[in-house]
Amino acid sequence: MVMEAISRSGRMSLVDKLYEINWVFVLLITAIAAVGFAMLYSAADGSFDPWASRQMIRFGMGMAILLVFALIDPRIWLQLAYPAYAFALLLLIAVEVAGTTGMGATRWINLGFIQLQPSELMKITLALALARYYHVLEQDRVSHPLYLLPALAFIALPVALVLRQPDLGTALLLSVVGISIIFMAGLSWRYIVAAGAAALAAIPIVWEFLHPYQKERVFTFLDPSRDPLGAGYHTTQAKIALGSGSVWGKGFMEGTQSHLNFLPEKQTDFIFVMLSEEMGLMGGLALMGLYAAVLGFALTVAIGIRHQFGRLLVAALAVNFFLYVFINVAMVMGLIPIVGVPLPLVSYGGSAMLVILAGFGLLMSIYVHRGEELPRGGGII
Repeated sequence: MVMEAISRSGRMSLVDKLYEINWVFVLLITAIAAVGFAMLYSAADGSFDPWASRQMIRFGMGMAILLVFALIDPRIWLQLAYPAYAFALLLLIAVEVAGTTGMGATRWINLGFIQLQPSELMKITLALALARYYHVLEQDRVSHPLYLLPALAFIALPVALVLRQPDLGTALLLSVVGISIIFMAGLSWRYIVAAGAAALAAIPIVWEFLHPYQKERVFTFLDPSRDPLGAGYHTTQAKIALGSGSVWGKGFMEGTQSHLNFLPEKQTDFIFVMLSEEMGLMGGLALMGLYAAVLGFALTVAIGIRHQFGRLLVAALAVNFFLYVFINVAMVMGLIPIVGVPLPLVSYGGSAMLVILAGFGLLMSIYVHRGEELPRGGGII
């Protein structure tokens, strides 16, 4: 079936596909990544090593993946959706068997050239699998309980494995992305209201299953001053750095909280704080503007696509990207408890960078082939 899809995609030449790529969107992504390179250069006190140089190499690899993915016909992605999901699920199981432990959690597989975090890969393969499932499902069956169960199983399996790592933040992200696809597919409101009520009722039960450090994060979020030199240290130092940046910032490489090492994890989860200290409120707003432009393009693509697979896939990728940005920024501002979610394309990290760019490659594939129809049913399942 994959070969048949390749032959059908021959209606567009390689030159045609390259011409159809939205290069302004690629430029936006590059601009966001450039902000990350500059901040990582600053975090290393004016050196490309150890972070900026490696991030640039990973970005180059990610852009190559994006462009290759963009040239592939969506019919091929439709055929590969379930195998890709199964592969990511197997990697999550492999983490249980032979995963690498870091900072008290087992989330990575050592591939030699990169520490792969399969839960990051699952974010886009879950979107692929659910988009395919609802593409071939008749609309009047979307809210039928019998057909809702497989979709929930798609979500529950990886969430259960990720919770064992443990990684509550990623588990919540996977849940929200998966549920958003079910909602956008046309799920009845009565299920949504019932699920919301059940989630609220389950909070006391979930609380009992949280690890002690996860409960401590909630307590610290509610009152950072209860342990300012311990559990509340990250939040306290982040707020100091954010406030000291004022409107225009202290200047590039002039941030005292970061360069005097008061700010923890400045190259990863708290890089937005470093940016705000050095570039101020205006620098933070400029980065948010770039993120908003990326999200605006993604939503525009989702609205204009003719087939259900493309609409759901692009919308899910947009939701995933938005959650990355929202959770990271809200976390460092003290608006939500601290969780391990990087700032996309800016925070140092290999798996997140490559997966995000691969996701944008899928988005661009849908955009490049936006004029084509994808048949529903017909034995595609």
